[in-house]
Amino acid sequence: MDFYLSTIGADACETAREFGLGLELAQFCTAENLDRRWEAVQPELRRCLASAGRFTLHAPFNELTPAAIDPLVREVADKRYRQALALAARLRVRKIVVHAGYTPLIYHPVWFYDRSVEFWGRFVEAVPDGTVLCLENVMEPRADFITDIVRAVGSAKLRMCLDVGHANCRVSEEPVARWIEKSAPYLAHVHLHNNDADADLHRPLTEGTLDMAALLRQLPADVSCALEVPRCRESVLWLKQQDFL
Repeated sequence: MDFYLSTIGADACETAREFGLGLELAQFCTAENLDRRWEAVQPELRRCLASAGRFTLHAPFNELTPAAIDPLVREVADKRYRQALALAARLRVRKIVVHAGYTPLIYHPVWFYDRSVEFWGRFVEAVPDGTVLCLENVMEPRADFITDIVRAVGSAKLRMCLDVGHANCRVSEEPVARWIEKSAPYLAHVHLHNNDADADLHRPLTEGTLDMAALLRQLPADVSCALEVPRCRESVLWLKQQDFL
């Protein structure tokens, strides 16, 4: 199992360097950093690139709705994701995390499924060979909201990113172990953080209701995992103590 540290962590770069881990670049979760604020993030990005030898990229997600009813809204999502593809090629990153964008009480599940399959089925044509988009759950209530899309698109360029913290929040209708069981055939990447089974708190792996050791043992051995926590070293030390590193 290959581990990465999200750069949302204040100590991600130094911890990655110390333990030989990869980094998940989160600087471009905010889309404007792809545009006029590019220069502002350059020093931090250079520091990250000098701290690790392998990377994943988290694409923009704020206000992006690939299954939107309005086609102009879908165009914005398409533009931002294409910018992320170009950036990934520039940085030689082969794994990109994108949000599925489901909003409870707004999108009917059938509409969300139909529009998502249409959007991602078309978009994967722009994805270079060897690059994988990892579709992440956020407010989806069940794993099949994502797995059904990935299966319908039927491309090796679209897989799933299971965020176990999101799957443990109030919007989830299934226990996380069930999410893993249903997601396993489609998984390429996993986000790790803990919480109180209610809010999305991004706590360290040891602070919350999730039995993280049991969940990690349940995951397929060939997936990559990224820690999405404010400080990384404590959780990395725990992974070492548990013989996951």
